[in-house]
Amino acid sequence: MSAESPTLLSPSQRRIAAFALTLLALLGSVALLIGAIMALGQLVSFFSNVLWPLALAGVLALILRPAVELFQRRLRLRRLSAVVLLYGLAALLVGGALIFVLPPVIEQAVNFLANLGEYWTRASAYVQAHYPQWMEFSRRQLANPTIRKLADTVSTEAHGMVSLALPSLRAAGGGVLGGFAFVTHLAIVPVYLFFFLLAHGEPTEKLPGHLTFLQPDLRQDLAFLLREFVAIVESFFRGQLLIGLLMGVLLALGFTLVGLRFGLFLGLAFGLLNIVPYLGSILGLAIALPLAFFQPGGGWQLVGLVLLVKLIVQTIESWVLTPKIMGDRTGLHPVAIIVAIFFWGTAFGGVLGMLFAIPLTAFFVTAWRLAKQKYFDAPHA
Repeated sequence: MSAESPTLLSPSQRRIAAFALTLLALLGSVALLIGAIMALGQLVSFFSNVLWPLALAGVLALILRPAVELFQRRLRLRRLSAVVLLYGLAALLVGGALIFVLPPVIEQAVNFLANLGEYWTRASAYVQAHYPQWMEFSRRQLANPTIRKLADTVSTEAHGMVSLALPSLRAAGGGVLGGFAFVTHLAIVPVYLFFFLLAHGEPTEKLPGHLTFLQPDLRQDLAFLLREFVAIVESFFRGQLLIGLLMGVLLALGFTLVGLRFGLFLGLAFGLLNIVPYLGSILGLAIALPLAFFQPGGGWQLVGLVLLVKLIVQTIESWVLTPKIMGDRTGLHPVAIIVAIFFWGTAFGGVLGMLFAIPLTAFFVTAWRLAKQKYFDAPHA
């Protein structure tokens, strides 16, 4: 009888080796995914001046396509005539805004920027008069080299975050040529939009016919995911633009009624900034409350009124506007939304990633659910 040949590894060692190899493969997959996202982010950042007009025109086309189709059905117009009619109505709206809305908004914006120094002086004088110990404490701490270095680091990081969130500030540093390039790219958006609106049918309906080199199941899955992404982008931006506009009008009206200076400009700005979820709310509280306290005739009473306006508008948004307009289209938790905004803003190097954070994240969640259902869920007995 021959003796059994000795095995190289014991059962417990084989389990440990299998676990280590699985973990290594998982880490490698995550590293490849992160590398691909970083490479894509660099590519998007490099071609951002080419991509953002196309992206803006594409989103506007998805938003305005139902209006074109409505004109076609109700007025029995050809597609070209419906698009021209839509452009005519848009020109009337823009002209009305230029005449009646923009002049006071621009005037308040200019005055707001011109009075920032005055507000800073008022705030410093208030702290010096009421909390001198804090001023002395701050001076002593800033005299410490370590604290000073930390403060400089925080200031640098804050500047970097502003540059990340508002890449147009960097472009503005390019002077006249940078401004001319921005205007040129913005002027081409209506041209892209015109041709996008002329296209008939759903944007992805002809996609399977161009993917015949793929297996039928993979082709169907890819077409499904792209249809979902287009639907999410369409519903998200249409809903967010409408919600942001309504919130801006309500905030501007409320701020003006309670006596906040520059209320029209600040209300509209904070409302429209809610296109990026939570951005308008955070900046609104961080800017409006100090202005209410330190403006001439302001104080705690005006701060309370501004908070009341913000609370009422936020309640209307949460309980009426978002459920009626957006529903639960993305199905993302608020924490996931915040993480997604910072993640995609960092990955794509600016506001383009922040704007597309929710649709991109919802798309990947949809892809994961599809993959989990098809490939990972155990078959039912």
